Parts: sequence; C-alpha cells; structure tokens
Amino acid sequence: MSFSGTQNYIASEELQLAVNAAIELQRPLLIKGEPGTGKTMLAEELASSLDAELIQWHIKSTTKAHQGLYEYDAVSRLRDSQLGEEKVHDISNYIVKGKLWQAFEADKRAILLIDEIDKADIEFPNDLLQELDKMEFYVYETRQTVKAVLRPIVIITSNNEKELPDAFLRRCFFHYIQFPDRQEMTNIVNVHFPNLKQELLSQALESFFNLRDIPGLKKKPSTSELLDWIKLLVAQDIAPEVLRDKDNTHSIPPLYGALLKNEQDIQLFEKLAFMARR
Repeated sequence: MSFSGTQNYIASEELQLAVNAAIELQRPLLIKGEPGTGKTMLAEELASSLDAELIQWHIKSTTKAHQGLYEYDAVSRLRDSQLGEEKVHDISNYIVKGKLWQAFEADKRAILLIDEIDKADIEFPNDLLQELDKMEFYVYETRQTVKAVLRPIVIITSNNEKELPDAFLRRCFFHYIQFPDRQEMTNIVNVHFPNLKQELLSQALESFFNLRDIPGLKKKPSTSELLDWIKLLVAQDIAPEVLRDKDNTHSIPPLYGALLKNEQDIQLFEKLAFMARR
C-alpha cells in the first residue's frame, strides 16, 4: 500500500515519502501549508488511490473532541420516554456515532480526515491523544470499548492559525507542503486544463508569480485561486496579450477577484502600478 499521486493530484516526491512513511509507521500524518495548497484534496485523492472510504471530520471553533467519538442524545431519550416509546429502555438507541467511531468500525481500512484541527481550542488535540494512539475509546453509557477493526490512515490538516501541543506533535508524522515552483505549477495546471494554450499558460503564470512576489500582500493568491482564475480566463476568452500588458494600461489583472481577496491588497497593487507608470 503506497501513494504516488493520482491523475488529478500532482504530489511532490517529498509529499509522497511523507504519506507512505506515515502509513508505514501507523502514525497520523499532520499536513501544514498555505491555504489552497491541496491539503484537504490530498486525503480525497489518497482515498481514491487506495480505493478506501474517506471519512471527513471538518473542525470548527465550537467542535469538541468527544464529538468525534460519540454523543449521547439525552433530549431525544427524554422526549421518547414522555411518549411511552419502548426503545428508551436501550440507551444504545441514543448513542450517535462520531467520525472516529465510523472509521474504527469500517469493514475496509478507511481514510480519516481531521480537517483544519487548528480551528478548535488548544485542548482539542490533547483530548484525542489516547484515541489516536491506542485506536480505541470507552463508551461510558453502554460500558463498551470501541476498538478499531482495521487501523485507519489518519490525515490531519492545519493552516497554522495556532500552535499545536508538543505531546500531540510527537505522535504525528509531519510534512509542510511547500508552495509549488513554476514547473510544478505548470504540471498542476496541465492536469486541470490539458488543452490550455501554452502561451496563455505562460503569461498567466508570469502574472501570478509576479503578484505573489509583491511585498506586503496581506493574502498571497494560492494554487486553488490560480486554477479559478485560469478557468475564468478561458471562459471569457482573455487573450495572452492582455496579460502581457507592458505599458501598464491595466493596473490590476483582469478578473482579479479570483486572485486578490481584500481591498488592502488591491490598493497596494494599484499604488505600485501607478508608481511604475510614473
């Protein structure tokens, strides 16, 4: 069982090594990188490559660790008891299985994605240490131990919004997805737009990387934003000459809303273009 990328996902040699090392070590793979560099897509394509079920747990600021294990629906049980339902006598009818439970009892080895773990509070990762390490947990309401039939492959993503605890990091295999260079980006774009004219691709990439190199940008455009932009360029039949605008008649790229996502960056770009014209 190994991963080498897919037809739809270009994985660097370092990323391939990281994925396969985590599988071999049976450790969660912690993936960091700029937003839009394909962290979540990695889990999706890994599942596709291994023909495995993908179980996704998208973390929010309000998410608690126990929700990944199970939740006891006491409100429904109270309501059913008032209605005289027979099933109230079996508490297991009111246990809602979480994503970890689903991954643990899967018939085939599953891919468990814990997406954007850094959105939760600081104690969230530590609250999952035992379960991710031992691959089991105890259900107090039913007095049963849930243990993984087949140890799932765990992919954890983080956008580095907050530091993760050392005890949690020790149990993970870590990889940082470096932003693709021009050649890697060319390969990525060709996967998504195989019939794209090379002149348009060349000019789009030049504009894109020049934009990323501007000092002071609040949010640099990402891979996913480049793909959105190229899709719009093709749909609107934008000529390469428009992107090659040397006399600065255009202060910002056409359809810039796919690349620049706040007014501060737009104003910065316009200011630099104005200074260049002077």
